[in-house]
Amino acid sequence: MSASAAVLAKAAVLVEALPWLARFSGRTLVVKYGGSAMADPGLRSAFAEDVVFLRYCGISVVVVHGGGPQITAHLDRLGLPAVFAGGLRVTTPETIDVVRMVLVGQVNGDVVGDINVHGPIAVGLSGEDAHLLTGVRRGPQDVEGDLVDLGLVGDIVDVRPDAVHSVLAAGHVPVVASIARSDAGEVLNVNADTVAAALAVSLGAEKLVVLTDVEGLYADWDGSTGDLMSELTAADLRALVQHLAGGMVPKMQACLHAVEGGVPAAHVLDGRVPHALLLEVFTDSGVGTMVTP
Repeated sequence: MSASAAVLAKAAVLVEALPWLARFSGRTLVVKYGGSAMADPGLRSAFAEDVVFLRYCGISVVVVHGGGPQITAHLDRLGLPAVFAGGLRVTTPETIDVVRMVLVGQVNGDVVGDINVHGPIAVGLSGEDAHLLTGVRRGPQDVEGDLVDLGLVGDIVDVRPDAVHSVLAAGHVPVVASIARSDAGEVLNVNADTVAAALAVSLGAEKLVVLTDVEGLYADWDGSTGDLMSELTAADLRALVQHLAGGMVPKMQACLHAVEGGVPAAHVLDGRVPHALLLEVFTDSGVGTMVTP
C-alpha cells in the first residue's frame, strides 16, 4: 500500500466513526470487563486505551469488573475450594472475605492503574461505597434439577448512583467492583454481569457492553461449532436463555435485563480481540452479538 493510500485508509476510518461520535457523545456506556481481556497484558493495555479514547471523545464510560480467576487463584493458595453452580460461585462466609479482598483490594486497583497509565481519569469504587449497590441473597437455586444454596451470592435490589454521577461529572471514569451489601449489613458477592446491567439501567446508559471469551451467542452450539447470532430481540433472547448453560447464562440474562429496563442495546463482545470495544462503538458493522428491545 502506498503512503497516500495508507493516509486515505486512515481518513476513511475516521470518517466512518463520525456519525457514531455524534450519536454517543455525552451519552453513557457501561462496560463489563473480565475474562481474557483482563488476563492478557496486551489486551489489558488495549482495553485501557479504548476506555481513555472513549472518554476523551466525550462519552461517559463506567467500567464494572469481575475477578473470577484471581479469586480462584487466591482460594487455591489458601486451600479453599472453588465451587460453581449455574455459572455462579458458591460463596461461603470464608469465601466472601477472599472475594471482597481480591476484588476491592487487588483487581480494582489494577484496573484503575491500567487506565491511569494513559490519563489520570479512573477512580475506583465498590458497590459498598455510599450504598451504591444494595443486594439480597439469592437463596437456593435450581441447577439442573437440584436445589443448590449459593450462600452469600446476591441480586441487586437497589442502585443509588450518586457516587457514580459525581465521578462522571468530574470527568473521570468510575471503575466498580461487584460487591454489594444487604439491608442487614451482609457483604454479598454479585456477578459482575448482573451489576453492569443494573448500573446501565439506573444510569440510563446508551449501551451495555459485556466482554467475554467467545465471539458472541451461538445458535445450534454443539460444544465446538455453531452459527453466530449477530442480532436478536429481547423476545428472541427470552426464549433462548433457559436453554443456555454455564457462564453465558448470567451474561445473557444481564443483556436481557438491560434492554427490558430501557437500555437501547446490549452487546456481548469477544474480549480476546484487541480494541473490540472501539470496533463496536465506532464502526458500521460492529462485532459480537447485539440484543435490542
